[in-house]
Amino acid sequence: MPHVLRSRVGPLHEVPAITPLAPGARSLLDADAVAVLHRAARALLRDLPAMTDRLVAELREQEPAYRTDIAARPTEVWQEVHRSLRYSVTSLLQPTETREAAHRTSIQIAGVRAERGLPLDALLHAFRLGGAMVWQGLVEEVARGNPDDMRLLIHVATDVWNFVDEHCGVVADAYRRTERRMAWRHENRLRLLTASLLDGSARLTDLPTAADVLGLPEDGWYAVIALAGENGTPALPPGTRTLRHTGPGVQYILVLLGDSAADGGPAAELSALGAGLALPTGARAGIGSPVEGLTAVPCARRLADTALRACPRSGGIVLLDERLPDALVVSSPELAEALAERVLGPLRSLDPADRDLLIDTLVVWMETDGSAQRAGARLYCHRNTVLNRLRRVEQLTGRNLTRVGDLVEISLALGARRLLGG
Repeated sequence: MPHVLRSRVGPLHEVPAITPLAPGARSLLDADAVAVLHRAARALLRDLPAMTDRLVAELREQEPAYRTDIAARPTEVWQEVHRSLRYSVTSLLQPTETREAAHRTSIQIAGVRAERGLPLDALLHAFRLGGAMVWQGLVEEVARGNPDDMRLLIHVATDVWNFVDEHCGVVADAYRRTERRMAWRHENRLRLLTASLLDGSARLTDLPTAADVLGLPEDGWYAVIALAGENGTPALPPGTRTLRHTGPGVQYILVLLGDSAADGGPAAELSALGAGLALPTGARAGIGSPVEGLTAVPCARRLADTALRACPRSGGIVLLDERLPDALVVSSPELAEALAERVLGPLRSLDPADRDLLIDTLVVWMETDGSAQRAGARLYCHRNTVLNRLRRVEQLTGRNLTRVGDLVEISLALGARRLLGG
């Protein structure tokens, strides 16, 4: 084992060559080796405060990760090192009696260091430095007292270093458990903060903390995407800053749109977001209008819910700002159904095929901006056929397609029929 620390008494005496032992002499050698180990360990206990000073100094010199903590909390670090060394030495004297307490101490130290962000490599290095210092102290004590006993001390060296390795394993396991627990707490806090922003339960006084923890500006421009479907996770444009939260049957994505002074402002960014959003097959997405500031995020979430309700059942993406009439329909489904019944109800008396033909013609005519010529081309019929069908619609519904008010009613009624299944 190479020396990690410099000897305080100069070069050690040369260890004599070890000759093989007869089987019957083994137990006697074990007892003598343990006796030598115990004498040296008791001497180390008397020197423990000075050994602690030396190990703290070594950590300050060799481990930059420890340096700040030693400067900020010198007494706490000293006591931690002293406690660990004390258990390392007493475990040589009473291995069975001190094993559990030594493990608890190592676990507690690992937990504290993980919570403070000390790298695991630095912590393990500290424990190995401590082990090396204990071993070096044992060697020096034996060499000072009776150099001939070095042969016996080397006989138990494996046990000493097995103890060090065992505690390094305990420390690593405890450190990783603490890391996992901290990660879970952090993720849970992010989840709760995101949920409180979306549902409006966050207090105004909590917003600065939420903005800091979530890494979001309080006064930025935001939009919310509401997603429905179980076919995977949507892909967003590269570089999009988002937070995700899963609610009952809906996944929400809070999107930071960026600077309102950019070309086109948040509305342009929102359109680009919709164009760059890739949905799994059959998934549905509603994108709400942009809002300014974290205080308005609950409104953005409600707008996204409205956009999602306006999304076709077969799947697709709806930007609320591009489908405001549909948003009106789904925002008040009872009134929308009543309007659809009042306007289109008279068509129910027709044969289903005839009724669907008239409604399809009406929809295509409106989609072609009231052009019978283009509607006929799409429907594979003459323009006069389109006009005849439209006159039948007027007669049955009592509406005049040249009157703006009637046309608005018919448009909303068709939207209700499409979106609400009327």
